[in-house]
Amino acid sequence: MAVFHKDKIRNIALIGHGGEGKTSLLEAILYKTKAIDRLGKVDDGNSVSDYDQEEIARKMSISLSMAYALYKDYKINVLDVPGFFDFEGEMVAALSVADAAIVVTGANGTVPVGAEKALEYCQEKGVPTLIWVNGVNKENSSYEATLDAYRQKYGAKIIAIELPIMNGTTLNGYVDVLEGKAYNTAGAEMEIPASLADKYAEEDGIMMESVAESSEELMEKFFGGEEITAEEKKAGVKARFINAEIFPVMAGVATGNAQITALLDHIIDIFPAPGESTKINSTAGELVCDENGKFVAQVFKTIVDPFVGRLLMFKVLRGKVAVGDQVLNVEKDENEKISSIVALRGKKQDGMDAIYAGDMGAFAKLNYTQTNNTLSDPTDVVKCDPIAFPAPVISFAVSSADKNSEDKVFAGLFKLMDEDSTFKLEKNAETNEMVLSGLGEMQLDILCKKVKNKFNAVAVLREPRIAYRETIKKTVEAEGKHKKQSGGAGQFGQCSVRFEPGAEDGIFEFVDAVVGGAIPRQFIPAVEKGLREAAPKGIQADYPVINIKCTVFDGKYHPVDSKEIAFITAAKLAFQDGCSKANPIFLEPVMHVDVIVPDSYMGDVMGDMSKHRGRILGTNSVGGKTVVSAEAPQAELAKYATDLRSMTQGRGKFTLAFERYEEVPGMQATKIIEDYKKRLAAADK
Repeated sequence: MAVFHKDKIRNIALIGHGGEGKTSLLEAILYKTKAIDRLGKVDDGNSVSDYDQEEIARKMSISLSMAYALYKDYKINVLDVPGFFDFEGEMVAALSVADAAIVVTGANGTVPVGAEKALEYCQEKGVPTLIWVNGVNKENSSYEATLDAYRQKYGAKIIAIELPIMNGTTLNGYVDVLEGKAYNTAGAEMEIPASLADKYAEEDGIMMESVAESSEELMEKFFGGEEITAEEKKAGVKARFINAEIFPVMAGVATGNAQITALLDHIIDIFPAPGESTKINSTAGELVCDENGKFVAQVFKTIVDPFVGRLLMFKVLRGKVAVGDQVLNVEKDENEKISSIVALRGKKQDGMDAIYAGDMGAFAKLNYTQTNNTLSDPTDVVKCDPIAFPAPVISFAVSSADKNSEDKVFAGLFKLMDEDSTFKLEKNAETNEMVLSGLGEMQLDILCKKVKNKFNAVAVLREPRIAYRETIKKTVEAEGKHKKQSGGAGQFGQCSVRFEPGAEDGIFEFVDAVVGGAIPRQFIPAVEKGLREAAPKGIQADYPVINIKCTVFDGKYHPVDSKEIAFITAAKLAFQDGCSKANPIFLEPVMHVDVIVPDSYMGDVMGDMSKHRGRILGTNSVGGKTVVSAEAPQAELAKYATDLRSMTQGRGKFTLAFERYEEVPGMQATKIIEDYKKRLAAADK
């Protein structure tokens, strides 16, 4: 495959709400550039970028995929990004390396939530973004109504650079507002239809005002009444677009008789080349996209295939790399030999001998490298700032349907962690459960399906146990006595212990108050050991006992039969007897919750929080949104991510942090004990 240099490269991400046509637009781009000879369809399961078994079954994108198109001597790298909220990490990865983005939206007169969130993220990160209105040929579709909806939300940032020429539900051509000309679908110039003359004049005036703000020279021309040429308009739009100051809007049809109008030409003309827009920070400061510098690349996505192995998508940020080169994985401090470089078009791989700054590709057969790693020239080591993936917000305990396949389930999930950096698999040391955490229930369900498809093991999800604690509320005294006689040497130990709430360290405190040798000195540590071993096993259930002070003040021993094990056992008996009479209670973890929502949802969120036994601490305004701060028990927040998404139509997000332990209400305590009994019964079967 030919080598491309940065001026002839365009890196774009297709983003937006799920089901709006991102994958279909990529398919249309590949078809129009003759990269493929027939249009695949998502519904038919034969599109280039949706090739995973689960994607085909669900008829939706679930993983970031890459393809490239060649057009007018340019290489256009396209990242097809899933639109559903559970896969936000894929969008974050794509926008960390794309030089611009295209939000694909339906022509239904609204701003979908996914488009809103994508544009918000692009604005925050300064990513140049174009809005492509898909499906203008559908019944009841309206490009104008959609344009107005976006303009109502984003104001003067919305600049129409194209107007579709419609004949009923047929797209016959478009008016290029930049050039002031009209073209039919075959690309031949035509007269601007009379029906669009007024709309064209209106949009041209809006564009002129926007273009005038791109430079002082054009501002003077605009206010002086001088003519601004088509080339100056294009240059002004490009300047403001690259600075992420405007959102140009175009229209088209991605399926059937696909018409992408002048999209490819505008990608070449006004989209930034690598290094012109988004910036990459590193230990060497801001990296300059220069192919003459020393090699630096960042891996932004990993694909795991049980047959092919691992493919690592990367972007060359500086310099170049060729097959046979030795590079350094900066995070792992390990050398890697580049044995294979490929350009991806979905699952198809085209071999490359070398790749230069600004371009994207994939490495195969690397030993140590994974997503978010920096590869660097060993003689000039540079580490890129890591991609800030969103943190997990929902957790389930995961196990195997077949006890003999547990290793396969967990091994499969650990391998899938290479592909997806937004989920975690960890063992909870307190509940002894393997806990799978991610961004949503759909994501975790799909992970389990992938384990079955790729590794032939069935994973089962259930709500995780909460790490409760137990403690006591009053002071009691108890005696523990262990006596065993079985023919030979016997065992004897007896101790009297006072149990009271309030340990010095908040966990466990042991006090030796024995006088007169009631218990010989050498057995006092055994009493302490017995008490410490009993505390983690609980009183009413099997949760650790905390904030307890244990004072041993009396006891008895036998000069022959007393042994360390006897006093350990006696102490455990005293613990169970005493603590069960000391008004034992459960303590539950209480979390600090910050919920970030648009102002219109504040009342709903505050009302819903009370249903989760939550307490509102206050509200604050940040970046045009409301932050509701609250405290709520962890047990009530197991599916809060799903609840909040439903309540706010996906617009809300939240963070959790452990705050403290509080007493569990009586009704909840009964449920905890019942759950404990069920687990005991299940373990006995």
